[in-house]
Amino acid sequence: MKSDTAAPLGRPRAFDPDEALDRAMHVFWAKGYEGASLSNLTRAMRINRPSLYAAFGNKEELFRKVLDRYMDGPVAFFGKALAAPKARDVVEQIFLGTARMAEDSRVPAGCLMVQGALACGNASARKEVAARRVAAEVALRRRLQRAKREGDLAKNADPAELAHYVMTVVRGMAVQSAGGASRDQLHRVAQIALRAWPKG
Repeated sequence: MKSDTAAPLGRPRAFDPDEALDRAMHVFWAKGYEGASLSNLTRAMRINRPSLYAAFGNKEELFRKVLDRYMDGPVAFFGKALAAPKARDVVEQIFLGTARMAEDSRVPAGCLMVQGALACGNASARKEVAARRVAAEVALRRRLQRAKREGDLAKNADPAELAHYVMTVVRGMAVQSAGGASRDQLHRVAQIALRAWPKG
């Protein structure tokens, strides 16, 4: 008969899953989905393949978890910006948050959503990134629709077109950042883009 005090089967995890996810995020961010090999990932995460599969699933599942962490971490400013009182404040905070990422030495340059999908031959990963981008644009569009209802946007303003404009500028800034643009350069891009914002 087994003792109630017997040690549980298997060894406890000898790594911090959150820290491992952060490390995986940096690999995908720097190398893209295709460029991030399992060897790159396990080496950066400081775990072996069986541990990776046990804790996070396969590469596609790991990538999805990394995207969740990315949305809740480095680009959490996007969700916070949606709570700003005025539409122009929302957009300004999104642009400036994007520019600020360029000077954060803790993360690679550019945007994981852009880097992860560039030249990506994996249909599932491409679809996952596209779905996140669409969700972000939809959330912004809904916020701008609310602004229009509240009289915070001109009556002839099109929330869908404006949301698409903002996300296009953000992606362009991310590409510039990946190419070495500084925060100041991106800040100037943000200021120019804001000049095109419709007056209320």
